[in-house]
Amino acid sequence: MTVELIEVEPGKWRVKRTELRQKRSHLPLPFVISDTMDPTEQVDGKFYTSKREFRSVGKALGLVEVGNETFHVKPRTRASDSRVETEKRVRSVKKAIEKFKSK
Repeated sequence: MTVELIEVEPGKWRVKRTELRQKRSHLPLPFVISDTMDPTEQVDGKFYTSKREFRSVGKALGLVEVGNETFHVKPRTRASDSRVETEKRVRSVKKAIEKFKSK
């Protein structure tokens, strides 16, 4: 980090700080993931060196890659949808309020 004084107006100074950022990696494109991998055997007995091919064969065979599966959110259902259950709940709450006020 370098620090230097800058005169904004006569008699008024500000500190200007500049950070020297280093590159995150020595590679030209550090955030690009390669498609190549070490030869890995899939369930079909063949070895694959391409991640894309490996995943496509697994998907075709109905396999799920751990860490990439998608979870489906189940919609919440109310346990007490009926009018009778609602009335019971209202009576219970009223009873609890009356009990609390009587103390």
